[in-house]
Amino acid sequence: MSKFFQYGEKVEGYDVLVLNEREARAGAGILFAIGMLSLTNAVMLGHGVVTRYFIAFFTLDFLIRVINPAYSPSLLMGRFFVRNQKPEYVGAAQKRFAWAIGLVLALPMFYLLVIHWQPNPIKVFICIICLLLLIMESAFSFCFGCMLFNFFKKEKATNCPGGACEIQVKERVQKFDTAQKIIVSLAFIGILYGGYSYLYKLDNKTHIGVLVGQTFMSAADKKALAEQEYQKELAAFDDEDDDF
Repeated sequence: MSKFFQYGEKVEGYDVLVLNEREARAGAGILFAIGMLSLTNAVMLGHGVVTRYFIAFFTLDFLIRVINPAYSPSLLMGRFFVRNQKPEYVGAAQKRFAWAIGLVLALPMFYLLVIHWQPNPIKVFICIICLLLLIMESAFSFCFGCMLFNFFKKEKATNCPGGACEIQVKERVQKFDTAQKIIVSLAFIGILYGGYSYLYKLDNKTHIGVLVGQTFMSAADKKALAEQEYQKELAAFDDEDDDF
């Protein structure tokens, strides 16, 4: 029983209990893939069946992670895929803190989207935050919760993913020269502009897409849209009068 309540593994050479970061990243990638499919399904097709199942699974999975990650379904699936790779050990305490943040985000979503289906842009935004945190962990080994851990705990975290908790001097391969800075800046600008164009310039076919697109509109655009809607209503009213 004491083994069940031990959070993390004792590994020789480490002063703290640790977890396998490769397993955690694989689990995050699995959740991100399923989450993106469920979100796309809900936004494009207008129903939330897949989303409700995903949020229920996500909430249960993170609850288990906070209690004992050795029995988390997503982490065990991640272990299956990385079982032949050398483990990368990270401190268990900060990972537990990060996963607790995920659970805090998941619980209201579980109530509002699984028990009582009440979707709105704010809840979708929270889902997007969760997905961003998952892809950051999976693709870049960036644990946002692990960084916050140091602000709330007197004992600073050690053995963070990628050695992020330890002060280090960047090596030459980690730095950018002038040309590389220009290239990466243009790449980010292109991605942001592409997303902006997709939300603002294309004709939105979903309710959420319309709401998001309107947030990017200028005051003049909103006024023009309101006038356009008014003219449509006026034309429909005139057509009804003609029928009589």
